[in-house]
Amino acid sequence: MSSVLKNKLQQKLAERAAQGNLRELKTTTGLADFCSNDYLGLARSERLRALIRQEEENYKQLPLGATGSRLLSGNHGLFEELEASIASYHQGEAALLFNSGYSANVGLLSALPQRGDTVFYDEASHASMKDGLRLSFAKSYSFRHNNVEDLRQKLKRATGQVYVVVESVYSMDGDKAPLRELARLCNEHTAALIVDEAHAVGLYGDKGEGLTVALGLQDQVFAQVITYGKAMGSHGAAVVGPKVLRDFLINYSRAFIYTTGLPTHALVALKCAYTLLPDLREERARVQQLAALLYLKLNKLSGIRCTPEDSVICSVFLQEPQQLKMLAAALQKEGFDVRPVMPPTVPAGTERLRVIVHAYNTEEEMEGLVQVIAKGT
Repeated sequence: MSSVLKNKLQQKLAERAAQGNLRELKTTTGLADFCSNDYLGLARSERLRALIRQEEENYKQLPLGATGSRLLSGNHGLFEELEASIASYHQGEAALLFNSGYSANVGLLSALPQRGDTVFYDEASHASMKDGLRLSFAKSYSFRHNNVEDLRQKLKRATGQVYVVVESVYSMDGDKAPLRELARLCNEHTAALIVDEAHAVGLYGDKGEGLTVALGLQDQVFAQVITYGKAMGSHGAAVVGPKVLRDFLINYSRAFIYTTGLPTHALVALKCAYTLLPDLREERARVQQLAALLYLKLNKLSGIRCTPEDSVICSVFLQEPQQLKMLAAALQKEGFDVRPVMPPTVPAGTERLRVIVHAYNTEEEMEGLVQVIAKGT
């Protein structure tokens, strides 16, 4: 049985390899970073590192690990303190911490919509959202990416409580959801709007609160999912919304109930990252300026198309998509960490280089990146 099963698994891997889409783990060192989600540089910040070490001294009485789920032995005062601070920061009533952005989306969307309810989600939504909805008893339907009119038409088939689920900034395409229009439409249909702020936290808002707060929509969004493994340079995630939502998730979200809580170090790191976040206005401005400059430079090249115009996530499309892997390899050879994004991560026909701009990138690095792309197209 073991050999038969291993052969089946190997066959599946061979099929993916034949399609040119086999995933492999890689390590890169010494390359200019145009790949990670560390938009503001907090993950490599010595200032943050020093602050964490200092703050950890204030919590030496706590165990290193949570020791259990928070409903058993794993809860303590730092959790409660941090969640109250997170809720205030993102202008919500309450917050509940999860162990990752993935588990927050799965935990929220598998528990909240009930049998007989209807969920509409943007077709470009993150896999964690779709996986959460697969575990829900509610009906769920996709609508065309950022197409409010398509959503309006599909809302006609809704039953029960209606939910609309989107990302504020999309992880692959880098474009923004039309949150104002979506909020108005949800208000018309008494639908609850849920916004994943994973790629907006840190970058938008006066203090980096995210796009929901930056647009003043916090009272029209039922729940925000705040993820910490990107611009915050840390780990974990929080669902921010009404207090009753927090209480509901504590009772019904299996992803919260049946997992060990975050370790003390992760909580301290989050507390310290939030301490620094309001003062990173210069970094927020710089990363936006660099992104605009890169967009202009890339779109001057022949044979490529770069989108969107105003995002730190740049998708670079080639006329010949099969050249993407060769171009990515050439970029890495020349010292630039850029990765191709292939199916099934994105739909077939939308393969691209995903180029991420950071506050610590230099104009010289960007110029070198553009030159290598120009040579390879």
